[in-house]
Amino acid sequence: MTKKTTLSDRLWYLFLAAALVLPFIPGGIGNSFHGHVLTMVLLYAAMAQAWNIISGYCGQTSFGHAVFFGIGAYGAAMAVVQFNTLPWYGAPVGAVVAAVTSVLISAPCFKLKGHYFAIATFAIVEIFSRLFMIWDWVGGAIGLDYPILDDGWRNFSWSSDKNGYYLGALALFTLIFGVVRWIESHRMGYYFRAVREGQETAESLGVHSTAVKLSAMALSAGLTALCGAFFAQYNYRVDPPMVMSLDISMKFLLITILGGLGTFWGPLLGAAVLIPLQEYTRAYLSHLGSGVDLIIFGIIIILTMIKQPMGIMGIIRGVTRRTSTVPAKEGDA
Repeated sequence: MTKKTTLSDRLWYLFLAAALVLPFIPGGIGNSFHGHVLTMVLLYAAMAQAWNIISGYCGQTSFGHAVFFGIGAYGAAMAVVQFNTLPWYGAPVGAVVAAVTSVLISAPCFKLKGHYFAIATFAIVEIFSRLFMIWDWVGGAIGLDYPILDDGWRNFSWSSDKNGYYLGALALFTLIFGVVRWIESHRMGYYFRAVREGQETAESLGVHSTAVKLSAMALSAGLTALCGAFFAQYNYRVDPPMVMSLDISMKFLLITILGGLGTFWGPLLGAAVLIPLQEYTRAYLSHLGSGVDLIIFGIIIILTMIKQPMGIMGIIRGVTRRTSTVPAKEGDA
């Protein structure tokens, strides 16, 4: 029996087709500022979706994902700068190291529940950030600056236009969102949601909650590290404040909450609002001072949470339910 194609499936394929065609349209991406913004939307949506696996689907709020993002960034950068090899080797190594690190960190932290776990992850970011600041082998506080690389997919580097970076971000976006699509319809996803809704209840039904949470964290951390590797390649340098700070961790959280925590489309919707707001206000409203984008975004978050705690996806679902409900006519029984 074949699986019925849903509206979400059709929207997903339509979005991917449109996104794939865009760089081949004259003036679509090129070396434009708008191309940079679209690339960042895809990257931050992928980052938020990776975080959504552990915090949205599994219900374990983490403020420590900047650590895994940073490990991935340093993995790619170390491969290029320190070992004079390709970032393609460093990126998967960084992902594996991030996944292993996440398990080692989370095993004791998962003994804490609720906001105590979240507070513990705050401390982890500060610990790793300070460690990398004084670790000379990874560049310390100065960080790592890339050498000039030849353009092309081999070095994952382009200077003439942003089409390559955009397509790379789209591939990463497709991978991470594809993993979440698979999770939603398979046993792992049911385990994640069972733990989120009630750990004790899930355990009474035979679900090993600790193993489920550790697997969710490892998967989330590994995918987050791949986003960090892309970020390092795109910026041509890496240092602790850039990739391993609470600011990065908060972006994971805010993008997902604005779009809709624990939903498939939420991270993309949140990124589609936050990233253009962030980039265009910096470009066109910089004369008003720094932080204008954060002020505007804070107001949007507050208004959205007052109107609908489930974020933009909650608003869309509410509108859809109202429009799909046909009022009964007078005289109908």
